[in-house]
Amino acid sequence: MKSSLLDSFAPRPKRARIGAVVAVIAVVGLGLAGCTGGGTPSPTETNADGGGASNGVKVVVMGGAPDDPFWSTVKRGAEAAAAAVEFGGGTVEFVSMPNYDNFDADAAKLVATMKSMEPSAVVIPNWSPDAQNENIKAISDAGIPVIIYNSGQGTIDDVGAGIYIGSDDSVAGVAGGEAFAEDGAKNVLCVNTLPGKVNSEARCAGVIEGATAKGAAASALNLPDSQFGDPSAVTQAIKGALLSDPTIDAVITIGTTDADSAALAIEQAGATETVLLGTFDVSEASLDRIAEGTQAFAIDQQPYAQGYYATSAAFQQAAYGIYLPVSPLLTGPALITQDNIDVVLKGVELGVR
Repeated sequence: MKSSLLDSFAPRPKRARIGAVVAVIAVVGLGLAGCTGGGTPSPTETNADGGGASNGVKVVVMGGAPDDPFWSTVKRGAEAAAAAVEFGGGTVEFVSMPNYDNFDADAAKLVATMKSMEPSAVVIPNWSPDAQNENIKAISDAGIPVIIYNSGQGTIDDVGAGIYIGSDDSVAGVAGGEAFAEDGAKNVLCVNTLPGKVNSEARCAGVIEGATAKGAAASALNLPDSQFGDPSAVTQAIKGALLSDPTIDAVITIGTTDADSAALAIEQAGATETVLLGTFDVSEASLDRIAEGTQAFAIDQQPYAQGYYATSAAFQQAAYGIYLPVSPLLTGPALITQDNIDVVLKGVELGVR
């Protein structure tokens, strides 16, 4: 499989073939108060810490469950941006999903909690628009800047958000489906353990689109929500699908925990030599399998970058009225393969992958 990490970033059509975005997004400070033509601020406009008008600005960032490795990486990116926010006189507070057992209701409640915290700006993943939209719109209607990140790209107008920062899950799925077909797969199965969720539905739909466009068959295996986070149940479901349809020669999962289950299912079905494995997102186990040659790729949406840029953008908008010039600001997809695993592992050592 060819490397799909680019060494440059260029705008592209939404449905274009994604060679991928950036290998590792450098941690670049966004100029918090850089204004080239405004002269020198007076002593009353700034303080020794670089704050001034930004003093008291509070950004509240919503994330997934604390024990979710993906969201730990997102938070590290947000924390890196928070250091600059604090230097500028602002603060960043984090709120997290307790777990994923009561997903939609908990996500909606968390958004309501954010509004009660009297934020200056918020950063929210809109996973379940039907559950979250009303509460997100209540925030934007109150004049509080809203940044949607990670999920919910198509909802920014509905909720009054200013920008979406994250991966386009449909584009990422297309990249994965095409990659499988280019590697010779003829029948691709996308395992969806969160059916009905915006991002997971888009991922599998994109995989199907990309694979079929290249001449392969593709379908989705939608499992009950109750099986999300249940490795044994997911393993058995995938194993059953493989045994019932021996023509399946590629499996892709919507997340890395499911990828571990899929790897075990493929092994138990005796299909290690005939079934390719891919996944969305990145974990140590997935990277090990890619390095060993037992997993074809991982589709990286670069979560560190999502947390970093979303938190920075929220602060700048609330503190200075600075808006990013493009929406959406995409942080992926980047296909990690054996061709580029070494540079990715360097990012892992630094805690950004």
